[in-house]
Amino acid sequence: MEFEFDAKTEELRGRLLEFMDSHIYPAEPVFAEQLAAAGDWPGETPIMEELKAEARERGLWNLFLPGEHGAGLTNLQYAPLAEIMGRSGKLAPEATNCAAPDTGNMEVLAMFGNEQQRKQWLQPLLDGEIRSAFCMTEPEVASSDATNIGTRIERDGDHYVINGRKWFSSGAMSPRAKILIVMGKTAPDAERHRQQSQILVPKDTPGVEVRRSMHVFGYTDNDHGGHAEIVFNDVRVPAENIIAGEGEGFAIAQARLGPGRIHHCMRAIGMAERALEMMCRRANEREAFGKPLAEQGVVQHWIAESRVKIEQARLLVLKTAWLMDTVGNQGAHTEIQAIKVAVPEMTTWVIDRAIQAHGGGGVSQEFPLAELYAHARTLHIVDGPDEVHRRSLARRELRKHK
Repeated sequence: MEFEFDAKTEELRGRLLEFMDSHIYPAEPVFAEQLAAAGDWPGETPIMEELKAEARERGLWNLFLPGEHGAGLTNLQYAPLAEIMGRSGKLAPEATNCAAPDTGNMEVLAMFGNEQQRKQWLQPLLDGEIRSAFCMTEPEVASSDATNIGTRIERDGDHYVINGRKWFSSGAMSPRAKILIVMGKTAPDAERHRQQSQILVPKDTPGVEVRRSMHVFGYTDNDHGGHAEIVFNDVRVPAENIIAGEGEGFAIAQARLGPGRIHHCMRAIGMAERALEMMCRRANEREAFGKPLAEQGVVQHWIAESRVKIEQARLLVLKTAWLMDTVGNQGAHTEIQAIKVAVPEMTTWVIDRAIQAHGGGGVSQEFPLAELYAHARTLHIVDGPDEVHRRSLARRELRKHK
């Protein structure tokens, strides 16, 4: 396993780091002010549009997407870039058109969409002209089981009719979200993994009712389009909006979630690195009981453990990226599940210690740590809760010794 960054990765890292220093970090307070002035759900913020134009001019655009539609990077090449973006998760991912849920939706359309679907929806997403949402999770069922979907997608002549209720539909609160990818059941009596389908639903279709924003630890996450509760009441869309045909929904979801999980983990390492830097600066600046925090043994322990945990997690993520590139997502299944458990656990731990080192300021709006923590804690649930991944990992280990 070769983890040394190649020349292309190093060149992009240099460009991205310079962009972060010159544009992203200085824009953070400006972005916060513009969001506050625009209200809960701004369609656009001027600073974000400026950043997107700048990123595109610098060739820092669609870095996440391999193949003809994106930058053509491997997972191993993208990993250090996503980590850098994760340091400013509110700005950098969207500024470079690498923000969820659009990334996953673009991957779905690139892999499974037909020519018309790609032309109508993938191209505007690739160009950053619109945003999108992914509607899978439901309040009435345990959505940790992706086959456990209640929403119905029923064929009616040349159309499908959709009825159901979704929540935590990421991205759907944004006025710029124009297309929803909805997962539901087309064949409840079919084999368990062939019951589900995914379908494209324009957000302005009659019967689509966006009821409310689901807050996450009190945050609306309005910079990324929020998490909506949506009710579908006899929503009719053309039959050609089905993605890859009936019964393909579960397979599409699994193909989508693999890259999504590692992208979350890549960015989370950047979150942890920023929290550790803040903890070190705070420790050097503040005194307690007659000496700097940096000389207090417990704080030194936090800093040392943070470095160990971050390095361990990064190596596991790089190994997973390498496996995805060399043997495919299925061949890296165990490692994808392992990082989905290990990285949020590490990130939450590091940010928690950074908060502690900042005292009351750590839980306030004065520093980004509280929001970082809320996001890191949420990663224990999104794309499958820790317990589901641990269950699968345990079963695989047990099978080896049966």
